[in-house]
Formats: sequence, C-alpha cells, structure tokens
Amino acid sequence: MIEPYADRPQAITLGADKAYDAEDFINELRAMRVTPHVAQNTNGRRSAIDGRTTRHGGYAVSQRIRKRIEEAFGWIKMVAGQAKTKLRGRDRVGWAFTLSAAAYNLVRLPKLLAVST
Repeated sequence: MIEPYADRPQAITLGADKAYDAEDFINELRAMRVTPHVAQNTNGRRSAIDGRTTRHGGYAVSQRIRKRIEEAFGWIKMVAGQAKTKLRGRDRVGWAFTLSAAAYNLVRLPKLLAVST
C-alpha cells in the first residue's frame, strides 16, 4: 500500500504495530526510502527497529499519536460492544460502527471543548 507514495522527494514515514517489527519488512521499507515508525517488539527477541529510528523525536511523536488512535478503536470494541458484532452484512455492521464512532466522539466532546477554551 505504501509503494505508490514511496517515490516522493521528501521523506515519508510508516507507522505500524509490533506485528510488523520483522527484519524483512523493515529492510524493504528502508529500501523504498520510507522511515519505519513501527512499534518495537522486544518480547524475547531483538527488534528490527534500531537507534537510527528511535533516537529521533518524530518516532516518539508517532508512537503517541498511534496510541491515541488505538484508544478510539479499543473504546469502540469494549464499551460500544463492537468486539463481536451481532449484526450481519456490510451495511448493518458499517452502520453500527459509525454509530459507535459517533458515540465515542460525543463522549470526548466535553474534554475537547474544555481544552479549546
């Protein structure tokens, strides 16, 4: 999916979770001149993400933003009951997800309004 964007003159990054912390994937990204902002998987093995990436401030920012995005999906799955939907069909599941995302935004709205004032 990143290949159409890899030929840009400016540097680009790609964020991903721990499952993509594999040496082949990281090397392929670097060959395309894409900076891998992949979460490090250090559970009993050596991570393919080394100091070349983690020493930069942009990596830390990318990980914080990724966490913020994942929180919304976690809320939708746990609180809104979309971990295992009881609906069938793309339209109905899409409707339920949209309703859940709207509910999440309504829950966040007071906090967002307090920050902006």
